[in-house]
Amino acid sequence: MTFVDLSADGGVQKQILQEGTGVETPSSGCTVSLHYTGTLDSDGKQFDSSRDRNEPFEFKLNQGSVIKAFDMGVATMKLGERCVLKCAPEYAYGASGSPPNIPPNSTLNFELEMLGWKGEDLSPKSDLGIERFVQKVGEGKRTPNDGAFVKIHLVGQHEGKVFEDRDVEFTIGEGEEVGVVFGVEIALEKFKKAETSKLILKPQFAFGADGKADLGVPANATVEYIVTLKEFEREPDSWNLDDAERMEQAKLFKEKGTSYFKENKFKLALKMYEKSLGFLSSSDSEESKQSKLTVYLNKALCHQKLNEQDEAKDACNEALNIDSKNVKALYRRGQSRLSLGDLEKALEDFTAVREIEPENKAALNQVTICKQKIKNYNEQQKKVFANMFTKFAKSDKQREEEWQSKQPDVMKANFGEWRDDEREHEPTRFEQENPDVIMLSESLKDFRNM
Repeated sequence: MTFVDLSADGGVQKQILQEGTGVETPSSGCTVSLHYTGTLDSDGKQFDSSRDRNEPFEFKLNQGSVIKAFDMGVATMKLGERCVLKCAPEYAYGASGSPPNIPPNSTLNFELEMLGWKGEDLSPKSDLGIERFVQKVGEGKRTPNDGAFVKIHLVGQHEGKVFEDRDVEFTIGEGEEVGVVFGVEIALEKFKKAETSKLILKPQFAFGADGKADLGVPANATVEYIVTLKEFEREPDSWNLDDAERMEQAKLFKEKGTSYFKENKFKLALKMYEKSLGFLSSSDSEESKQSKLTVYLNKALCHQKLNEQDEAKDACNEALNIDSKNVKALYRRGQSRLSLGDLEKALEDFTAVREIEPENKAALNQVTICKQKIKNYNEQQKKVFANMFTKFAKSDKQREEEWQSKQPDVMKANFGEWRDDEREHEPTRFEQENPDVIMLSESLKDFRNM
């Protein structure tokens, strides 16, 4: 086969030695794995080879980690393909070369074999939970942010079977409302306008352990999406707003959170409350403090509805940092502490509510419950310790009886005789002459060896 010009100026030319399989090629951000052998075009001298090391070479495509010719040539390769890249100096090591093996202004030849590639990892913990393969490069540099309004088309597949194919509009962070899985939302924050990419989503970023029976997706399924970002409008960045504008955004998200709470969509409500706090974080005005207080109280209630008592307690602590005598914060923290079994601390919170509002019947009821639970606990502990001491006494008695059973019976026929286990020395002459002598007591031990 002849060489094909990849750079349009003759600087990077490719000749295929062996055709690859399929139609896909790696895209920007993919981690590729290949073998290469590099030679100087001038005399054919080899200067490097991954094959000689028996170690495939891996790098991220189009991230500037290799010479330009590698990025250009590898992006055109299919799985299993072998080719030769002829690289002019400006696409390799330039005028300086790479001493001592590559002289200045060297044209290089690389024989490459594509072993495979992994998608660009977009998962928060870099565990390949979300892989992206760009199929059509987007426009410009701007991408959506959390809270951006987006219009997309998505096609979902599982094991080659399409389970959804639709256009959808939503706000990133609220995709759950329109059935868009979490992994797609995360990935969209890396998309450019008009981009089309394939996403491979592990179960934790798709339908999880429950699956989606109405779509035919089983439990713990890895799914594939083809997503096109048609349009988007970014949410305003907090740092780019004045105080009044930030306060307006904070109120907007607080209201959205409350709407979701009323619909029993507590996780979505928490997301909105977090966004509200994000716009309030840079202000210490009295209005901001009161808004934060309300949001923390609402967060605590959401966490309690989700039975996330530790998180609810933390939200109450934040509220009490703003207002140490806030009755709702004290009461809700008391509820969480009671659920967690921290009875004494829960009693402290409900008692504090009663000190602020003596007629608070709900707090009085909780005080009664706490005291009764504490009483029951103490009585239970007494029984536990009583049973424990009884068991210890019984065990001690049993050990004493076992010890006694192993002691010699001095009232048997050999009474008065010196036995080997009672003698600390060889028998004296006196002992030999008087074998039936009665053993002397401890107080007369000086006579024992007469």
